[in-house]
Amino acid sequence: MSAFTARPRTRLFAAATVALAALSLTACNDKLGVQDEGAATKTSSTTQAPAPTATQTDKTGGRTGGSSTGSGTKGSGGNKTSGGSGSGSGSSSGSGSDTSASSVPCSGANTKVTAQTVKRPINHMLLTVTNTGSKTCDLYYYPAVSFEDAQSVPPVMKDSQPQAVTTLTPGQSGYAGVALSGGDNGTGTNGRTAKSLSVYFFDRNNNSISPAATPALPTEGVYIDDSLRVTYWLSDAQDALTY
Repeated sequence: MSAFTARPRTRLFAAATVALAALSLTACNDKLGVQDEGAATKTSSTTQAPAPTATQTDKTGGRTGGSSTGSGTKGSGGNKTSGGSGSGSGSSSGSGSDTSASSVPCSGANTKVTAQTVKRPINHMLLTVTNTGSKTCDLYYYPAVSFEDAQSVPPVMKDSQPQAVTTLTPGQSGYAGVALSGGDNGTGTNGRTAKSLSVYFFDRNNNSISPAATPALPTEGVYIDDSLRVTYWLSDAQDALTY
């Protein structure tokens, strides 16, 4: 009876051992399956978020480079335009320089001066200067007149100052008025008759230049007194006689 009992127990133990082994194998396979699924999922996630490629980077750089090139082209055009303007300005400046270089101060050497008494206004005389030279000349300031070799020149009427220097082309004339005396109101002093006249000119720097002009006066001379004064050189005779 003991032998019978031992044999079934042996078989039961063997069957239990096989069952446990099967369960262990199943559990192991299930665990490996979960791990593999997790690895596959992780790999799939990495594939869905790729890093930027070199092609994309180059394309962005190409657009940036294109913008830079476009700006450079515009800048080049701007420089060209600016250069053109500079050239134009230079031409204008050159023209001004040529005009200045061809002009000289008017003096007794390149002009003819006449002195003429007038009826209106009374006690006035008109000086006319005509350019007899081959170059344009400038009449700076006013005539420095000297009657009978006087040691001083009469003052200028400041209200007669023109807006620009009176310039004479060859053959053109300029004018100045001379108030000889105080007239009938008796304001003048030291009245006298002058029979000679010298007219001196000034340069740009207000320096007297030679030679002087010596226009002829009427045979009887002209009456002058201490109220003697002159106008600036003007381009119109009527304007010169309004002071």
